[in-house]
Formats: sequence, C-alpha cells, structure tokens
Amino acid sequence: MQRRWEKAQHLRKKRGIALDAPINARFRRRDLTALEADEKVNHNKTSSGYTESTSSSTLFASYKNSSCILAPEVTFGPYWVEGEYYRSNVRDGQAGVPIHLEYQYIDVNTCDTPTSDLYIEHWSANATGVYSGVVASGNGNSNDLTNLNKTFLRGVTKVTDGVGAFDAIFPGHYEGRATHIHLITHIGGTVYSNNTYKGSNVAHVGQLFFDEELKTAVEKTSPYSTNTQAYTSNDEDMWAPYEAENGYDPFPDWAYLSNDISDGLLMWISVGVNMSASYTVTPAATLTANGGV
Repeated sequence: MQRRWEKAQHLRKKRGIALDAPINARFRRRDLTALEADEKVNHNKTSSGYTESTSSSTLFASYKNSSCILAPEVTFGPYWVEGEYYRSNVRDGQAGVPIHLEYQYIDVNTCDTPTSDLYIEHWSANATGVYSGVVASGNGNSNDLTNLNKTFLRGVTKVTDGVGAFDAIFPGHYEGRATHIHLITHIGGTVYSNNTYKGSNVAHVGQLFFDEELKTAVEKTSPYSTNTQAYTSNDEDMWAPYEAENGYDPFPDWAYLSNDISDGLLMWISVGVNMSASYTVTPAATLTANGGV
C-alpha cells in the first residue's frame, strides 16, 4: 500500500500534478528552473583536501545556503518510523559507500544558530532501495516480516552549536524517486533510557538530493550495481523541484575521502528553519520495546 502511494505520486507527476504537495505548492505545475540552476553549481569540493577531521566551521565558512535561506517543506513520505534510536551512526552493517554527513542549522528569524534544543531525524533506503522498519509491497521482500524490526539507516541526533552529523551510507534508488535522504527537525523531545527518541514539535520536513555525476559514480560500485529498480533522475523526481524553491540548494557539497569512492564521502549542507513553525507527521510504523508495529 505504501509503495502504491508513491507510484500514484509518480504517475501524477508525469501530468504536472503533485499529490500531497506542500501547501504553498499545491495545484502548481513543476518548475525546473531553480532545480536546474542548482544542478549547475559545482558541489564537488574534493580538491579542497577536506577530511572527516575538517572542522564544521571550515566546511560551512562559505556554504551557499548559509545566508539565512529557509529550506522548503516537502513530504515526509510513506516510510517514516516513529520512536527511532538516538544515535549518529546509523549504518547497522549495511554495505555501501560510507558517508559522513553534517547538517548546519540556521534560525531564519535571527539568521543565527538556533537557541532551542534541535534534534535531527535522518532516514533513507539502503544501497538496493529498501527501507528498514516497514513491510510493504515493493519495499524489498514484502514477505520478510523481520524487516519491521530492523533499524538500519535510521536515527536521531542532537544539534550542538548549530551542527548535527550522521555516519551513514549513500542511499540507493528505487522506482519513481530520485536518490534522496529524508530529514525531520524536532524542537525538544525526550531520549528514553533504552536510547529511543520521542519527538515534540516538528519545525521542518525536508529531503536532500545528490548530483547526477556523484550518483553515477556510486551506482557503479557494489551493491548499488545489483539494484534492478528503474532509475529516476532529479529532474524527473516529483519532490526535487519543490525542495529547490526559495533560493535553497537541496544538494549537499561533497568530497571524496580518497581516490576510491568506495572509501567514503564527506558531505555537508545548511538547513534554514523557521523555529516558530509546526508540522504534523504520521508514522508508517512505530519502534516499540517489542519491536516495530
């Protein structure tokens, strides 16, 4: 049922209609102008010699989105799981190109570091386009009920001095969607003794996208190369154009950590948030003490 929802989105997208588009984008045709402009930006910073030890202040010193730009709101999709683990390393042994991804947060009302407690929730598909925590037609083997209890590539971390980071893998693609990462920004919330997180107010719901040249390089490696699902480009995606509105660039900057992409990538992006905003999100499943439900 969940994957049918995305297929319906994909079919409507072909007709220039976005189902469940953000309120300020409903009933408008997709405009690729802003997205295509962002696609021309050079996000490859490998020549700068950055490493995982490079400070956040250096990475974000001249970042494009740092000038108080509000990140557009888009769908949280059909695979958000409530109650995920509070952790910054979300790999859980998943094979793929490792990434260290840093998010810098900016309060667009003050153009400064947010003063409230912010928590970032991050999730994506694995290298072959499968999400953990959800059993659904089209999401891997729908007969594998153990996937409901899996938590790979999902986690929550706290923003400190305006920055939060995750160690993950580069996501794989699946039919109807360009390669992307989901994020939700919570203000406040509770970390329980079992290290799971319960959110409070949701101030931002967004997605990250990636340069086509980078995706091409990743897809040549294993296990991405075994993914037989149809590929969707950024320009064909139903949500990428909306995430590129308001002058916001939804593509993180990135750098190879060696000459071999399989050794990993350093990535970073700024996210402007309206701290007075509040959005409603509905989970596809919930992680409980007894597993996923």
